[in-house]
Amino acid sequence: MKKVKFLFVAVALLLSCATMQAQFGKRLGKAVENAAKKTAERKAEQKTEEAVGKAIDKATDPDTYRDKDGGKESNSDAKSSKSQKPSQNNSDSEIEAKTDGEPAAATPQQGVKAAEMAYAKSDFVPGDEIMFEDDQASEQMGEFPSMWDLLQGNAEIAGIDGQNVIYMDKSTVIAPLMKNPKQYLSESYTVEFDFYVRKDIGGWWKIELMDKDGGRKSNIELWSAPDANRTVEGSWTTTTGENRNSDSKADLSAEGWHHCAISFNKRALKVYFDGLRTMNVPNVAQAEWCRFSCTGKHYLRNVRIAKGAVPLYDRMMTDGKIVTYGITFDVGKSTIKPESMGEINRIAKLMTDNPDLKFSVEGHTDSTGSEAANRKLSDERSAAVVTKLIETGISKDRLQPAGKGQTSPVADNATDEGRAKNRRVEFVKI
Repeated sequence: MKKVKFLFVAVALLLSCATMQAQFGKRLGKAVENAAKKTAERKAEQKTEEAVGKAIDKATDPDTYRDKDGGKESNSDAKSSKSQKPSQNNSDSEIEAKTDGEPAAATPQQGVKAAEMAYAKSDFVPGDEIMFEDDQASEQMGEFPSMWDLLQGNAEIAGIDGQNVIYMDKSTVIAPLMKNPKQYLSESYTVEFDFYVRKDIGGWWKIELMDKDGGRKSNIELWSAPDANRTVEGSWTTTTGENRNSDSKADLSAEGWHHCAISFNKRALKVYFDGLRTMNVPNVAQAEWCRFSCTGKHYLRNVRIAKGAVPLYDRMMTDGKIVTYGITFDVGKSTIKPESMGEINRIAKLMTDNPDLKFSVEGHTDSTGSEAANRKLSDERSAAVVTKLIETGISKDRLQPAGKGQTSPVADNATDEGRAKNRRVEFVKI
């Protein structure tokens, strides 16, 4: 009887163990299944994160995006790897000349709109009377820029994005070639220019505001090291002879062209990068001429120096019109540059504050090119300005576009300065 009981217990234990093993196997199988499922989910999430990260990078920085390993891959590098690389014996300016006509960095439409919004909020007021303007349009590739004087180093004309530019080699100093080269800045003036940021080039460039004896009254220096934010350093001499300095940051992370504007009014100095004010110094000694210098390799274009501005309403009441050089266009086109938005919004505010005010918007050109082509270009430019003003909320029936071409010069078209003064937009009261 005892043996029967023992066998019964043994069989029961074996059956119990088998059941437990089966249950364990099921649980183990389920765990393995769940682990496999979670692994698949993590891989899917990882792929999704990579895709999202790549999309974000493309949206925030169209020239650079994450590669599959989480690193950085440049669109421009990818494109250049497919094309034949230029000879290593070529200088930077020769390379730029050979690639002339192909944008060095893409500029998405949203970037243009963002720039327009920044300039719309800017309080920079461009000068009324142009003293010096050089867009390098008539220069010969590889030659020294004809409207400049070389004080040190090397500079020549190169090509970027289909436009002639000034290429400055390391340790170079150049100055505008003026009739009175060291005595032309007044007590109120503006200086504007475009400069090119390359992420692979460090060093600095600076604009120096000088007195006639060669003393530096103020100095705006941009350290263009290849990082997200460039450091802007300023030093100046006060009206009482003290030397002071400060620094700030400018968001110049996007590779390509950026705009700098400087405003001096009696003793107040303001500096703007891409429409945003980065320096505001209330007490600076008067300067009488300026020069540009750099280390590394740098590019410069569209330099304009003008005497200070008169308030818009005062100009309109005195002359019955507003003549502005602050609305500028791409060379040979009717495309309005983003830096023009500050002036366009000043006109819009004037019209908003004076609701009965109506203008004939007249575009004027110099005499370069045929008369028919200039008439067409001025028609398109005046229409473009009207469109921008309508976008700000000004009623269409208060604006009349009128292209005048080259028919109404205000200066001699035989000189660079004269042609610069003839390229203008006039708001004539009607």
